[in-house]
Amino acid sequence: MLAASFAPTDPVELVWPAAEHLPSYVASLESGWSPDNVRGAAAAAEELAHIREDAHAFLAGMVDREARGKPITLPDGSQVKRLPGFRRWMWDGEFCGVIGFRWQPGTEALPPHVLGHIGYAVVPHKRGRGYATQALRDMLPLARAEGLRFVELTTDPENLASQRTIERNGGVLHEHFMQPAAYGTPVQKLRYRISLA
Repeated sequence: MLAASFAPTDPVELVWPAAEHLPSYVASLESGWSPDNVRGAAAAAEELAHIREDAHAFLAGMVDREARGKPITLPDGSQVKRLPGFRRWMWDGEFCGVIGFRWQPGTEALPPHVLGHIGYAVVPHKRGRGYATQALRDMLPLARAEGLRFVELTTDPENLASQRTIERNGGVLHEHFMQPAAYGTPVQKLRYRISLA
């Protein structure tokens, strides 16, 4: 069940990554923003290099329902098999942020190195407008369509904005846990669940 309605202060929609949106996405990467809250600048640099090498392939890779893409590099440099997933971009006339969804077909379970089904990142100058809340709300029906009964999302104990985003979408704190060693120094994280029933 969703929490009380929370509307963004400006209209925002989720769009599929496409060529017409790519210049705005590139500008955000070049400004120092990263779509990866864990790997940060290294992930942004990799994406810029991929776009410069083959923008069409980069865009095509944003939707990978069969997990055919390259392995995922974790913060410690190890590589793991990619899960089926896709990304959508937040758009209000320009690029605002990204939200991604990944899953294992037929189960809500995730491998230990995957911290959650859904992750999101908003560019700094668009934060505080409710964009992540709306993006998460719009993503939940897509997760339900894959047959999941619930999704899990993780955040840091001090990230109150992310906790509010999740709670506004019906998220309930499921557990405190220590992040896997592949993510670096063990630190405590919060895992939330959102029911899709």
